[in-house]
Amino acid sequence: MSQSIKYFSIAAAAIFTLSCEYKKEDTIEDKRINVVATTTMISDMVVQIAGDKVNLKSLMGPGVDPHLYEPIPTDAIALVEADIIFYNGLKLEGQMTSDLKNLNGIALGSVINKKLLKGDQSHPDPHIWGDAEMWSKCIPLVVSSLCEKDSENAEFYKSSGRKLIESYKSLHQWGLERVKTVDAESRVLITSHDAFEYFGQAYGFKVVGLQGISTATEAGISERVKLVDFIKDNKVRAIFVESSVSPDAIKSIAEDSGVIIGGELFSDAMGEPGELGTLNGDQYDLGTYEGMIKHNINTIVEALK
Repeated sequence: MSQSIKYFSIAAAAIFTLSCEYKKEDTIEDKRINVVATTTMISDMVVQIAGDKVNLKSLMGPGVDPHLYEPIPTDAIALVEADIIFYNGLKLEGQMTSDLKNLNGIALGSVINKKLLKGDQSHPDPHIWGDAEMWSKCIPLVVSSLCEKDSENAEFYKSSGRKLIESYKSLHQWGLERVKTVDAESRVLITSHDAFEYFGQAYGFKVVGLQGISTATEAGISERVKLVDFIKDNKVRAIFVESSVSPDAIKSIAEDSGVIIGGELFSDAMGEPGELGTLNGDQYDLGTYEGMIKHNINTIVEALK
């Protein structure tokens, strides 16, 4: 067990004791169940299903890299008081994973057929939200978990869940049609780290990440040289930075290869809630999962077509 994980576990126990003392004097009782979600994508799914019927705490905000996220004391309070904890799993949450398991957290990645997962068993690719249809398969797990803990609102959760599944499937179909405006030979997606394999498989892109599926290690000189050569040899039109990863390496690659940066993509976190994106009259909130996917597809398509 790493020192940081050990600290988090100890801090959680200590803060929980203090929080219990404080709760005795609470003046307003909130009867809603407490739900904690790790990533912004999971938080949005819970919001779309549960609305204000739960008390939701999102640990990670816009622009946060879950691979490197280190929990803070307020996270400990939220986690130990939670009725339900939703996390991505597949090692996305890095050092927090063991604590999330010990606290009986529910890993959305557990419902995805292992045969569909990329990477290998020891290091599975956790970026399953890149494929909207695949991500929709996690909705029933969230719905059933909410219903189990809050049976009074079960029908609401079930109805919202059914609507959200259809919404994600429609989003997936929209993406397939939008990508058709890019020639097949131009569908090469180069980003800071390998976070778009499921996205690429779903929407027809060859994906090349400078770093691997985690941002915990940096790419070496040889990997950078290979990527520059790949860009030149394949006449790649544009490459992309990510909102949750430092853009420095990609900017250097762009300069060395003479290619343009096509824009910023949301990889491991969504955008700021309320910030709007728009293209061809279609307006969407970048702080939602739908807005995230639409922004990414529109940005890529406009840069590569």
